[in-house]
Order: sequence, then structure tokens, then C-alpha cells
Amino acid sequence: MARQAKYRERLPQLGGGLFLTDGGLETTLIFREGWELPRFEAFVLLNDLIGRMVLRAYFDRYVLMAIEAGAGFILESPTWRANSDWGKKLGYGAEALQRINRAAIEMMLDIRYRHETSASPMVVSGCIGPRGDGYAPGALMRPDEACDYHRPQVLTFRDAGADLVSAFTMTNIGEAQGIALAAKAANMPCVISFTVETTGRLPAGESLAEAIKCVDDATDKGPAYYMINCAHPTHFDHVLNAGETWIKRLRGLRANSSRMSHAELDNAPELDIGDPLELGGQYADLRRRFPHINVLGGCCGTDHRHVDCISTACRGAAQAA
Repeated sequence: MARQAKYRERLPQLGGGLFLTDGGLETTLIFREGWELPRFEAFVLLNDLIGRMVLRAYFDRYVLMAIEAGAGFILESPTWRANSDWGKKLGYGAEALQRINRAAIEMMLDIRYRHETSASPMVVSGCIGPRGDGYAPGALMRPDEACDYHRPQVLTFRDAGADLVSAFTMTNIGEAQGIALAAKAANMPCVISFTVETTGRLPAGESLAEAIKCVDDATDKGPAYYMINCAHPTHFDHVLNAGETWIKRLRGLRANSSRMSHAELDNAPELDIGDPLELGGQYADLRRRFPHINVLGGCCGTDHRHVDCISTACRGAAQAA
């Protein structure tokens, strides 16, 4: 049974309230579930029954956590690597990628259909990853090139019934601008999530303030909001200034629990999961300082334990306030 977009015209997370999302899908599948995914290609699990069961169990655990907390939830499709460059490395052509991206949204829509409650609205997001590596900018695209490159995935998500598209681990301004332009042309709400190094700056060197301003200027404030992902809170906490206007555009966090830099994570022999309780406390502190930041999850190395600590700490901080 086909499911349809529900919140495309009015994203509920923009109205406030706590919204959770999942943790590090790919690192969970690889290091906790034992899947061989050398390119972090989680979307391949959609190809067979066992893989789909694994993905459903993964998302169900987080969804039930959100329902218990009375929080909303953002269902991010497992498609971070489902673009043409990464697809070609795995033997996927354009038609195969379109099929797999559509199947991912259909799964997210079905999970919402089975679990959503009035107290826990569930927003379906088509997840877009970078053309290159998530830790390094590589060859930079012009905004128009990035728009053309990412347009097929954006259109597939739109036609499959996603509520919005979210671009994660953006390392540079041009690619982020291109994705936002592609989403705007498709009349799709869009979220842009930048990653930063330990300096708080993008891997391409720009500051978060500069990146957000440049994307907003190029798209007439096209993105619904911005996020930070794949960095520890200590890597970006020092660049968040409540007195700067761009902070109001920042609404979500999907941090790493590890304090390691991107280079250290790339060369680490084992997964560093950090301290879930410490991470929860850091999120709660950020929420106290910036209460408009209300979309919370994890990235590399995090799992349901981290998101549970984040949820508990942030709800406790809200009650105390």
C-alpha cells in the first residue's frame, strides 16, 4: 500500500518540541551487527528480506524510544551513499539507484504508518550524502554542478512521498548550495547539515557562520534549517555564539560521541563510542543555551544508548527549567 507525504507543507519540528532521530546507522551495522559495508553502503540491505528486517529492527528501536519519551521522530532513509558516484562503485546504475532510493522512502513511510501517534509525529526524510568522502571535501563542485548531480535523488525522494530531504556531512559550501537549489526547484523542504573539524570549521576551511550565510544568500533562505553532524560537541561548542543571527538557523545536532578528529577516526583500529552519559549532558547544556535546537540524534559510533542518554538528559533539563 502506497504511503504519501504528510508534513511537506508544514514540518512539525519547526513548531518546537523535542524531536529525536537515530544514531550512527552505518557504524552500528558494521561494528555491532557485523555487516560488511566497506563503503558505508547501508542501502544495500534493502535488496533482500533479511537486510530489510535488520533495518526495520534498527529503526523500530529508536521509534519506540521516541514514543516512550513523548517526542517526535525524524525517519532518515538509509541512503547516505545512494548517489551515482558511490552507486557506480557498487555496480548500481541510474535505474537501480532510483529503485533503491524509492524503496528506502517506502520503508520509512511504512514505519510511520505502523508507529506514529498524535504525541509523536514522525517526519520522513530522504537522506543525501556528499558526492565524495564525508571527512574531506575532495574535488569541489560549483553550485550548479552540485544541483545537477544531486537532482535525481531529490526528485526520487519527492516522488516517493518523503516530507523533506536532508543533506548530511556537507564538507563545503558549493555542494550544500547545489543541493539546496535542487530541493527548492523540486518544491521540497530541505535541511543542510555541515560537518566540522576540531577547529569548528568545515573541512574545506569555511566557518559555520560563513557556510550558513552563503547557502542562505544563494537560495533566498531555501533550507528549512541547518544541522551539525559527525563532530564531537567540543569541536564546535566554542563557535556557537548566542548573539549571532545565524545561530537561529541551526536547529539540529547529530554529534559523534568520540572526541577524535576525522583523521584519527579514519585510522582508528576500533570503534570509539565515547561516553553516552557525557554526550547526553553536553546536549542538555547546548539545549539550555540554545533551546530552539530541537532535532537531536547521533552520528558515527553512536547507537540507541547514546540517543537514550540524550533524550533523558534533555528532557530532564527542560523539566528543571
